[in-house]
Amino acid sequence: MVHIYPFKAVRPASGKAEEIATVPYDVVSAEEAREIIGKKPLSFLRISRSDALVPDKDPYSTEIYELSRKIFDEYRREGFFIQDETATLYVYRIHDGDRTYTGIACCADTREYESGEIRRHELTRYDKEEDRTRHIDTMNANTGPVVLLHGTHAEIKTILARSTESREPEMVVHAENGSIHEIFPITDEADLARLLEIFVSIPALYIADGHHRCKSAVNVVEKRSRDGHKVPEETHHFLSVIFAEDEVKVHGYSRLLTDLSPLDPDVFLKKVSDIAHVAPYNDGDRTQFTLTPKLGGKGDHVFHLYVKGKWYECVIPRNPKNNDIKALDVSILQEQILIPFLGIKDPRGDPRLQYLGGARPVRDLMTKVDSGEYAAAIAMQPIDVRTVFSIADTGGIMPPKSTWFEPKLLSGLLVHLLE
Repeated sequence: MVHIYPFKAVRPASGKAEEIATVPYDVVSAEEAREIIGKKPLSFLRISRSDALVPDKDPYSTEIYELSRKIFDEYRREGFFIQDETATLYVYRIHDGDRTYTGIACCADTREYESGEIRRHELTRYDKEEDRTRHIDTMNANTGPVVLLHGTHAEIKTILARSTESREPEMVVHAENGSIHEIFPITDEADLARLLEIFVSIPALYIADGHHRCKSAVNVVEKRSRDGHKVPEETHHFLSVIFAEDEVKVHGYSRLLTDLSPLDPDVFLKKVSDIAHVAPYNDGDRTQFTLTPKLGGKGDHVFHLYVKGKWYECVIPRNPKNNDIKALDVSILQEQILIPFLGIKDPRGDPRLQYLGGARPVRDLMTKVDSGEYAAAIAMQPIDVRTVFSIADTGGIMPPKSTWFEPKLLSGLLVHLLE
């Protein structure tokens, strides 16, 4: 069973949400963050990526983390942020194109991550863990939510719908990508109590986005618990937004290759053709089309390769002996193409292999290759969310960058204080 907890959110004051809320710290570089801050001087990136403000400083120096805390305290002192007087849960709703995503903003429990009720499917990198651990510890706050998933649950959906009907949201933000983000505090005591009760009956939650933020929250508890020190209960809680499995969308995660050495493009394509059925892929306007599989049977491994200005669909027949992880398209790509043909053995650390979120337009991949920045691009098909659950249930770890979940949440709308 799992537990969720109401909390007293620190959030933008009335009329300030549009000025403060912004993209997560880890989807922009320091230079990009600096550009956003130039356009939106109150952007939360001043807190989540304060290294962008002092480019001459080591981004991992103590001074940077202390600067984040100083700016956060200033925002609260100046009245840009307020804290709710009563602990509650919140509905976080996103309208994005023709889809609406509705989740619960709450706190989850670090102890349930450690005991396995909150399940991961990716490894974390120590450097990223260390960065967010120091940020959370210095801030004494969770500044970005972990996105968690649960199985479809009709009653939860009903309560969330009831909590938003005939009500105006407390905060509304129009993001630069066109999505609209809304926050509704849940005010009905009976609904609050019932949601807490329902989650106790749910066996597990699954991390969709925020593996490093989750593990860093655990690290802060461990750090503060040294020498037998007992931390406040609130310190065990970390900021989360929880969605049902049918409230998210999964994209593939595209690969970009800086070069094809020791091969040239023609030889590389020939080697791929030796193990896969390869066919040119054409679908009208080449800058607008969606890469939908046209070949292969159920369970076959499909990816799309862009090289020398052309798209190709590549299909590798399914091997029924492969288990969940070995049967993933990204695993097949790694084991049968990237390692033997290009010598890319470390998908986490090899600089020749870069990644681009699968929600990005196909033209972005083409532009990066056509410009000469990269030699080839590989677009992957999405993984079913139930496959993610199955792998996490068995303690399996998926290859890096196997999934790109939507929606992507904004930072700065809700902050959770650890004490």
